[in-house]
Amino acid sequence: MKKVIIAGAGPAGITAGLELLRKSRDYEVVILEESGSIGGISRTVNHNGNRMDIGGHRFFSKDESVNRFWEELMPLQGAPSSDDIITGREKELKEGGPDPEKEDRVMLLRQRVSRIYYLNKFFDYPISLKPQTFINMGLARTLRSGLSYLHSCAVKREENSLEDFYINRFGKTLYSMFFEGYTEKLWGRHPSQISADWGAQRVKGLSIAAVIKDVISKLTPAKNREVETSLIEQFVYPKYGPGQLWETAAEEFEKLGGKIIRNCKVEKTVVKDGRVREYICSKNGETVSFEGDIFFSSMPVKDLVEGMNGVPGDIKEIASGLPYRDFVTVGLLVDRLRLKNETEIPTPSGIVPDCWIYVQDTGVKLGRIQIFNNWSPYLVKDPMKTVWIGLEYFCNEGDSFWNMSEEECVDCAVSELKKMGIIDGGTAVYDSHRERVRKAYPAYFDTYKDIDRVVSYLDGFENLYCIGRNGQHRYNNMDHSMVTAFEAVGNILSGKKTKENIWNVNTEAQYHEESK
Repeated sequence: MKKVIIAGAGPAGITAGLELLRKSRDYEVVILEESGSIGGISRTVNHNGNRMDIGGHRFFSKDESVNRFWEELMPLQGAPSSDDIITGREKELKEGGPDPEKEDRVMLLRQRVSRIYYLNKFFDYPISLKPQTFINMGLARTLRSGLSYLHSCAVKREENSLEDFYINRFGKTLYSMFFEGYTEKLWGRHPSQISADWGAQRVKGLSIAAVIKDVISKLTPAKNREVETSLIEQFVYPKYGPGQLWETAAEEFEKLGGKIIRNCKVEKTVVKDGRVREYICSKNGETVSFEGDIFFSSMPVKDLVEGMNGVPGDIKEIASGLPYRDFVTVGLLVDRLRLKNETEIPTPSGIVPDCWIYVQDTGVKLGRIQIFNNWSPYLVKDPMKTVWIGLEYFCNEGDSFWNMSEEECVDCAVSELKKMGIIDGGTAVYDSHRERVRKAYPAYFDTYKDIDRVVSYLDGFENLYCIGRNGQHRYNNMDHSMVTAFEAVGNILSGKKTKENIWNVNTEAQYHEESK
């Protein structure tokens, strides 16, 4: 049997291990996970019975292999409406908890609602052409936006930056209103300093033209109507959050003979004669090594190259300069929000129906608000009486925000919510929890422009496969990360030597889905 060593138990690593063991019994597979949990950034954190989805993960993909993988692990629970889910959860609470005979490993069908909070008003995200959008903008802004968009149609900018990318698709006025400030919050850089590659990957099909096309197509619905992924209206979601699916996948992997070693951080990668020979790890203060025949890496490219022996100086310099954006989520359990649900979508306790609220106000550091009740009421211990929200902040490891004490961070979050009018002095805050995530977002500036040289170097190791978001330094979604694993496993089983198909995931014209 050939021995396969996988660095990282996130979506890419778990998918690769499970897929390999499902398709062949000729491999012994070991997954090394730095933390004590499964799922990477797709894990679910349980704090006093209230669960946090780190960053929010919509389960929707145009790739059928991804959908089959999810369905095999956790089937869709019929197609219950939001009303049915809320009623079911309320019934369980009244009866003292979930029925132990009831199958909890299921997906729920959820309504996708994401809006922008700007000028103390809600705007649909992606921007829609509903009358309320124009009412919120006012006549003057609407006229400026329309003229600006027409100008962008007539005069196209050369796309040297993310700013160029957005202006070409929305016009300068809408870009300034809805993209410029938020993007700078997210990346800590102005869009003019970020590669247009980011837009090409994340919102390649989204534009005013796409929104108009979607509106027209809905007037004449067809069975196989193509919908831009950023315009989807429904998605499925694990009953207890994304971590539930990856924990289920890990259990299936172990049932097939796979082994997961937690709290085991890969520190060094030993290479010799064009092949990777072993991962050297630290585990509970001790050094342990894992030799193998085939190696997968979903660890950050920066860390992989730094821990390799014999790396040429120029490659090491490019890899060490690859930037990341770190992430902090503050969970707050409150009795209510000041925001009223003025939509037709039912929600627990009548709260607004949003999964995410994007905060465009540059007067606060807060980037997004998650309302966990709306992802699944099963994430919340008592969704009928409390609102469990996640406040998302983008920062750099070691900066002043990252280094705040948890108490200071929570106080800052509460203060910003009050400043925005989301809560007020009469709001009761029952509980709080902070999660910090390192290297959450691979960034597209600094030495990123030369990453192809690093990719070429890594591809030179015949038995090394780089997969997943950090493994490829690509802002992949969860399903993209899974597809990189499928492609790598397919190459191994077929004997295919080239790795272009693995690196080409999420660079093709067909876009899979904006799940995170």
